[in-house]
Formats: sequence, structure tokens, C-alpha cells
Amino acid sequence: MNRVRVLLFNSAIGPLDYSVPAGMELPAGSVVQVPLGPRRIDGIVWDACALDATEVEASRLRPVAARHDIPPLSAPLRRLIDWTADYYLAPPAAVARMALPSGSLLGPGRAITEYRLNGSAPVRMTPQRQKAYDALEGAQATVRELAALAEVSEGVIRSLVQSGAFEAVEVPVDRPYPRPDPDHITPMLNDEQSEAATRLAQAVAAAEPTPFLLDGVTGSGKTEVYFEAVAQALRQDKQTLLLLPEIALTQPFLTRIEKRFGTTPVAWHSGLKQTERRRAWNAIITGDARIIVGARSALFLPYANLGVIIVDEAHETSFKQEDGVRYNARDVAVMRGRFEGCPVVLSSATPALESRVMAEAGRYEALTLTHRYGGAQLPRIALIDLTENPPPRGQWIAPPLIEAMRERLERGEQTLLFLNRRGYAPLTLCRNCGHRFKCPNCSAWMVDHRLSGRLACHHCGHAEPSPSACPECGESDCLVACGPGVERIADEVAAIFPQARRAIVTSDTIWSPEKAAEFVAAVEARAIDIIIGTQLVTKGYHFPDLTLVGVIDADIGLEGGDLRAGERTFQQIAQVSGRAGRAAKPGEVFLQTRHPDAPVIDALVQGDREAFYAAETQARRDANVPPFGRLAAIIISSEDHDEASDAARQTGASAPELDGFAVYGPAPAPLSLLRGRHRFRLLVHARRNVEMQRIIRQWLDPMRWPHGVRVAVDVDPYSFV
Repeated sequence: MNRVRVLLFNSAIGPLDYSVPAGMELPAGSVVQVPLGPRRIDGIVWDACALDATEVEASRLRPVAARHDIPPLSAPLRRLIDWTADYYLAPPAAVARMALPSGSLLGPGRAITEYRLNGSAPVRMTPQRQKAYDALEGAQATVRELAALAEVSEGVIRSLVQSGAFEAVEVPVDRPYPRPDPDHITPMLNDEQSEAATRLAQAVAAAEPTPFLLDGVTGSGKTEVYFEAVAQALRQDKQTLLLLPEIALTQPFLTRIEKRFGTTPVAWHSGLKQTERRRAWNAIITGDARIIVGARSALFLPYANLGVIIVDEAHETSFKQEDGVRYNARDVAVMRGRFEGCPVVLSSATPALESRVMAEAGRYEALTLTHRYGGAQLPRIALIDLTENPPPRGQWIAPPLIEAMRERLERGEQTLLFLNRRGYAPLTLCRNCGHRFKCPNCSAWMVDHRLSGRLACHHCGHAEPSPSACPECGESDCLVACGPGVERIADEVAAIFPQARRAIVTSDTIWSPEKAAEFVAAVEARAIDIIIGTQLVTKGYHFPDLTLVGVIDADIGLEGGDLRAGERTFQQIAQVSGRAGRAAKPGEVFLQTRHPDAPVIDALVQGDREAFYAAETQARRDANVPPFGRLAAIIISSEDHDEASDAARQTGASAPELDGFAVYGPAPAPLSLLRGRHRFRLLVHARRNVEMQRIIRQWLDPMRWPHGVRVAVDVDPYSFV
């Protein structure tokens, strides 16, 4: 009797063996349904040698119930799943789950029914129906998706369908995508670009599993360079995966690809409708999708014939998943390239220090672009010392920056003000009794959002209406907003320049690719004079008339003592500075700071990137921290404080004592309460040559914690809260 080992989509159970029914072929990678107790569950036939399972007598094996009509997951993808689970100490089932859509989308489908308003209002209009009717003008989607868009129940949408207000539309889900043309437009490249593009195209043609670090200053044309690798993959009928750090960048980028290759690529991100997701996934696994642009989750999709992987803005911390499987997409992309036998391009104007060290060691091949394309010059960066030249009382923009903004408005040019803080103010307190508004679920202050009239927690999403009186003492007109957010800066701009057209750009205002496209179109049409934004505006945008960048608080990222605080500050400011003067008009950048002598600020002003990276590299080497040492965080949480504390102490007390392996803690996490759970942290620090994952696994696997305790391991952590 044939036997197969199945990786079940249930991390608590682990892999199980099943028998293969007569006439059914189940090669490794087949996606199947198997019985588990009285129900059926999906899983993947796995390589028996890669997963341990309890051996069961052949006579006791239950047969596989069914096989889904899709191609098996390839051996390279299965090896990637094995590696990711092992390296990040994650359940293999949780990693494998990312390769497949929900069970309802598995396999081919002929059509799906969507609904759209037909202009006929229902006879009986309830408040909820009116809300949906107003919100869904121009929308077409399934009942569930329409309900989510309108923020009403599915029952409200169904009642509108029954009343005749919506019409049904049959949408074919497996229609093919248009084929991109590698020679649709042949770009003009300078010598530097041409040399780098030729090397990448050669690597694609030869299927070299080489990681490349494409390191070019902002505006140097890195995108045009790696597009030549995409073109080579298309000529060989291979697929390209292009990872972006933000969903908001997707739509403008899709348009850019369409101009180069003649058709819109396939998008993969959380904002896709069910029909779009099914169509994209089936096209990816069959090879019909040739250029795929996606968020980090696209990295685990089952590509039929992958020719090149490109990670754009590869330094971005958003490539690190902070919950569930806590992987870094930049590093996993390199491993996928190794397993698939294809090159990987890490593109950035401010590479992560880890990537630079790998290039210096010869493990990545470095390609460097030192000049902006077309003769454009890097912007001049100037300091505004806020201790000597402060803004007027109650304001946040210093006089020299205001004067520079006035000059741009008079010349018809655009300005970008950068402050990496959403909302109006990060803290609201009562001047009468001192009460501070704190999230009920987290140890974090509630952020004042004046545009939406609410206080919100940026950690758990809790929101409540902005109060008119203090809930502690009952006094009205006593609440004070402390500190600035982008909304407050926008109000200040409106008071100083009332005729200027403004746009606030944050994840609160640009929450979808469509919103991002609207913003880009408005800036390009010169309908916006002054942009006020967070890190969302630091990357990916090219506005020829944007000539001034003002960084409101250049020191904000240096607070907190984070391992990468200096590096992140340098990257953010360098990236946002790079938005200025990207075309013929010269650019200028003002950094408002209270610490003009800080090494990172000095390096930015002097334009001495290499000096900053050299100092940062030496500091990391001296401290034996990444990339020269290993770190892992162990986060223990529970809804009960004492239960979490006891579990953390028990875990810390059983920590192994080994040479080159140290455990610090437990201690309350900086964010000690998150989403109603009390959190304690232990930090593992190990030498590079220590098998850290094996030691942690041997330490934690035998331990048993109370039912309410969760234990998460974060290998190579980026967040220390």
C-alpha cells in the first residue's frame, strides 16, 4: 500500500501519514483533502524525509479523500518552506499556508457573481441601506466585499440585492492576462546604467542564483536598470517577481511597468478582490502571469518558472513581518533565488547595513550607480538648529523653512514637509487634572486625529470619538494636544499660506493603490503645492516640480535606543531628501534638528554616506550585534499579568548556559500591554558561529505553558517594543 506524509493546515496537529487510494497519483507537492476525525482538512503531500511524524501501521492509515485540481507545489518552493520554518522557528504549516489561497479559491473556476448598483433606489431606505448605497457608488464586488467596503453587514447588502438596487454580473475568473512585450519601449541608458543592466540580463539568461545589491543614489535610474533583467526574463518565457514595501506604491508602479512593457502586470496584495485573487493565483501557478508585483506575501506564491526576483527599496523595515511567521522578505527572497536557480536583485539608495556587509564579503555582487540620471543633481542639504533658530511659540516650522516655502510658491514649485508621525498630536492631556488619554488595550497613548474626529491607538486600532470634556475631572475646554503630527503641521501651513493647495499623505489618507494613484495624478497635474507626509512619501515617487523638502523633526527616529535607530534615521532622511530636484530644477533640503552634532545628521549634511556606514559598521562589530552577531527575541504574553510574568520567569530560569549564547531578561516589553495582552521579553544574543535556532528549539520545545500563554520567537528582530 502506498503511503504519503501530509502537511496539514493545522499547526497544532503536525504532519500525518495517509494511504493513497487506488488510481490516485500523489507526487510530493500535491494539494489534497484528508479526513481528520469527522471532518476534512486541506494539506500538502510532503517529502517524508523532511518532516517527522509518528509512524502508524499501514492497516490503520486512512485514505486521502481528494486531490485538488492544481499543479503540485514545486520542489524549490517546498525547500523554501522548510528553510523558512527552520530558520524563523515557525510551524511548517503556517509557512506553507502562505503559498495557497483559501480553500474556496483552490483550482480553476468558470465564473463568480459580483454585484453593482443599477441606479434603482429601494422603496424602503433604512439608515444602513442608505450608508451602503452612498458608499458603493461605482463599486463592483461580491456580497462580502461590498459589505466590507460599506462597513455594513452582509445582510444589508443581500437585502439591497433582493430589493433590486443591485444587479448581478458574471465575472470570468480564469481569463488570461495580456502578454508583456520586453521590447515595447527601448530605454536610453547612460554608461553606468547600461553596464549594470547588461550584467543583470546576463545573470537572468544564465540562470545564475546570484544575489545582486543594486546600490544607486536617489534618481539614478535603478528601476530602468532592473527592468532590463525583467525584459530578459520575458524573452526566455520566465516569470518576474517584483516586491514592493508598501501597497500604496503598487498602482503608480503598475502604470510605470505598463509604459515600459505595454501591459499592466499582475498585482498581489491584501487589497485584491476574491475574483482578482483567484485569477492571479491560477495565472501564477500555470505560468500565464509573467510580471508579478506584490507585497512581501507574494514571495511564497507557487511560480511555475521564476526567472528573476527584484526587491525594490530593499532596506525598508516593512519587509519584516512582525506577527505570525516573523520572516524578513529581503532575506527569504535571497534564499528563494538560491532554491529556484535565479538571480535576486536588492535595489536601494540606502542599503541595509547587513546587505552592504554581504556585498563587501563577496556573497552579494555589488552594482553601483553614482550619479542621477539625465544630469540632475543631488539636492543641497542644510541644517536649521532649533536651539538657535526656533519656530514661533506654538508652531513647528522654523522661519528659514517658511521663507524657502514662500519662494517655492512664488516660483510655482512644490514643497514636501516630512514628519514621521500620523494624526494631529501624539498625546492629549487635561491641563486641569493631568489626565492622559491612554489606550485601554495597550500601554500606549491615544493619538489625536482631528480629520476624523477621533482618538486612535496605532498599535491595536482601538478608536473612540474625541471627547469635549476630561473623563477624569469632567472639565471642558481643558484638553491640550501635545506635540505635532502631520495634521497639525498641515494646519500650520494653512495658517501661513492660506492660498496654497495642500495634501496630507499618510496611511490614513492613502490606504489603497487607487488612492495613491489619485495622489500622484494630483501632484503631476500641479493641483498640489505643499505635501505633508509620513514615511509613505519617502520612496518611489518622482515629481519633477518638487524642489524643496523640509524635515520637521530630524531627531525623532534617534529616540529610544533602538539597535538600528541611526541607520533608520539616515535611510529615511536620505530617501525623503531624494524626492527633491529629481529633474532639471535643483533641489534643496532643510533638516530641523536640536542635535546638529549627531553623527547621522552630520553625515547627511556633509553628504558623506560612506563615513556614516563605516562608523555604524564598526559600532555593530564592536558590540557583536547583527550582522556580526545573532539576536532573537522571545515574547511571552497572556491576558493575565501574573500568568505572563510567571511563564516568563519560568522560561528565563530554564535558559541554557552555553559559551557564545547569552539570554537577557525576562523584562516587561517596552510596549508591555498590547491588544489586551501583557508582554514580557527575553533577548537571545549569540555569536555567528553558534547554532542559535537549534539551541532555542531544544530549550523551548519541552516546555509547557498555561493555556492562556502565547510564546513567540522573533529571529533577527527589527522591532524591540
